Amino acid sequence: MKFSIIKKDYGICINNPNHFLAFSDFTVSDGIDIVENVNIVNAKNDFKAAAKKAEIFNESKGSYIAQATESLDYFTNTYDDLTIFTFMANDVIIEDFTDNLQVANSPKGFGDARINLSHVIYIDKAVSPKDLLMIFKLITGIKAKVLADMALPLHIQNILNTDDFLAVLGNLPDIDESLDINNAEYDDIDFDDLKTRISDAVEISLEDAFEKLNLTFGILDYFVAEGILIGDLVDAGMELVEGVEITDELKDKMKAQIFKSLNDTNVAALLAAAMRFEQDVTGNRIREINASKDFHTSDVLGLAISNQIAGTKGIFNFNRCIEAKPGIIWGLPQILDGAFAGLIAGCVTKI
Repeated sequence: MKFSIIKKDYGICINNPNHFLAFSDFTVSDGIDIVENVNIVNAKNDFKAAAKKAEIFNESKGSYIAQATESLDYFTNTYDDLTIFTFMANDVIIEDFTDNLQVANSPKGFGDARINLSHVIYIDKAVSPKDLLMIFKLITGIKAKVLADMALPLHIQNILNTDDFLAVLGNLPDIDESLDINNAEYDDIDFDDLKTRISDAVEISLEDAFEKLNLTFGILDYFVAEGILIGDLVDAGMELVEGVEITDELKDKMKAQIFKSLNDTNVAALLAAAMRFEQDVTGNRIREINASKDFHTSDVLGLAISNQIAGTKGIFNFNRCIEAKPGIIWGLPQILDGAFAGLIAGCVTKI
């Protein structure tokens, strides 16, 4: 390992007195560089502030690149000649919504909140500028794919990595005083092997970051992503109630029953399946299924949900609900309307 870490309260410096060859998208000096110091400084993406704080790290007047960030929270994973630094900036917390249900929230609101998972990757080899660029593009693609495969709730996807950063570092080869890096001799690299190892390392780092930040997402988060509020479900259920006065007490019973039903793994699984299937259908991801055609999957899911909550009486109320389409049910797309009609029908039956 040819680098050292210098930590201060305003930043982190990755130092190599023999210099790195770097390719980055950093705030100060992006692109290809020969540098002694790689600085991550707490400067809230302010160019002048980042440059000033980075200069403090460089008392020896060594060359540097610098990235401004709002958080200095990071961890490292090392695999032989590969070291990956993962920097985490997160505005989202997981809060208790009921005794058994949680929801992701942010004191900044989801319009301003951010989750940025950034990387500095060091390869303990003399890597050519061409290969650095290829690796940089590779990592960018890997991050996008891994995060997409997580299928996070839409409002979380919208705030994820909107301001992340990336630097790829290699050793500086032996070069003459002209600093002609294009004609220098670099290590032979098995790029296929390196690609596999970097892909695995980046995927592990992202999984580790979510675990360290305690970012997990549940059924209520996916409700939020679909614009479905518990209050709207309660109001829809009240439209099915007959022969009694609609009181706050009755609404509270309906809300409590919804929460109780969502704690049933089978109910949550069927609703999650409906939401995922809706995305696949509207995104034309399944060749045999045309979103413009009517099909009965919605009813099958709704019947299963209402039956799971309230048995045959729930099925009776499902038929009433799907026919009346009360409240929010009327505006839901064709898969979700049946699934959530099943939830409402089952819960109304139980109160």
